[in-house]
Amino acid sequence: MAENILIVTEDEELLDDLLRLCAAAGTEPQVAHGGPAGGAGWATWSGAASWERAPLVLVGDDCAGASGFGAADGTPGADGPVPRRPGVLLIGRDWDDPGVWERGVRVGAESVALLPDAESWLTGRIADALEGVGSTALTVGVVGGRGGAGASTLACALAVTAAAAGERTTLVDADPLGGGLDILLGAERTQGLRWPDFAESRGRVGGAALADSLPRPHEVSVLSWDRGERALVPADAMKAVLSAARRRGGVVVVDLPRQVDATVAEALVQLDLGLAVVPAELRAVAAAHRVAARTRPAVRDLRAVVRPPGGPQRRNPHDAGLDDTEVARLLGLPLAGELPWERGLLADVDRGRPPGSAKDGALARFCGRFWEQALSGAGAAA
Repeated sequence: MAENILIVTEDEELLDDLLRLCAAAGTEPQVAHGGPAGGAGWATWSGAASWERAPLVLVGDDCAGASGFGAADGTPGADGPVPRRPGVLLIGRDWDDPGVWERGVRVGAESVALLPDAESWLTGRIADALEGVGSTALTVGVVGGRGGAGASTLACALAVTAAAAGERTTLVDADPLGGGLDILLGAERTQGLRWPDFAESRGRVGGAALADSLPRPHEVSVLSWDRGERALVPADAMKAVLSAARRRGGVVVVDLPRQVDATVAEALVQLDLGLAVVPAELRAVAAAHRVAARTRPAVRDLRAVVRPPGGPQRRNPHDAGLDDTEVARLLGLPLAGELPWERGLLADVDRGRPPGSAKDGALARFCGRFWEQALSGAGAAA
């Protein structure tokens, strides 16, 4: 960003603490030593230019009484106060001083942070401001009701079609035994980090740094597995990495395994919407019922995507199967839609064309309808 965080304080001890927190968030702030004067003095204040442009302003409680911040009761002063703006925090230390909240009103602060208790929160708030965090990404998880249902294929197609529509898109492979989504995208040899590189991640991961570190085939930032033997990451790493991806905005698609452990549970709780892909066959429905029972408690909105019976190699495409609405009813899930099998998909993938890239294909049509409704707030595709 052109402007950096602005700190306003004359308290050297507080300044040291705020500089340390800014360093932890990866930034070197601007510092205005002393608060603004009212009237004409505002224009000559060292922090005047940064006050209006900085992504975040941290005002020390020692400077909250400066005349430029207005009257003591929080109303604008007669001598021309500092312009009110969003993104101002009052930073103090004394929990026993009730006046700190009044001073927060005086400086136009959106929050009051009291150190040292609020250090972790404040570090995250600083990092969010630097990343320009707005709305978090719409996050969709895809899980197979049984093996071979096509969940990974749908997850890739959702990511490819979202990126093609201009959405900032991240695809997260949360299934360590799935073989790696980078292969489906033709990016197994593309340079970039994979899950084992994030196994020790804790706390807060920068969203921009995460996106810059990942392979980006077909405009999709993809976090996949490598071909090594390590197939586990701690729950803390899943939480940190997925949170970072969501803070970047746009859409995040997560390919989920059918078994739920602590790591997968961390992914489930961050989903806005889950899709369970189920072939319209009795055995598949029975298997999907168990998957839904494990998944549904953690997902606020879980829906069924029904596929015709028999799979892509069925000999008779007119073989009778369960109706899509009946499958959804048996599972006790809302119906997101019916997704036909796409002929020639495997051959396309072998030629480097990922799922969803054929604009006239069943996957692209389904995904287009899904995103049109989901991104407009109407929910999953009907």
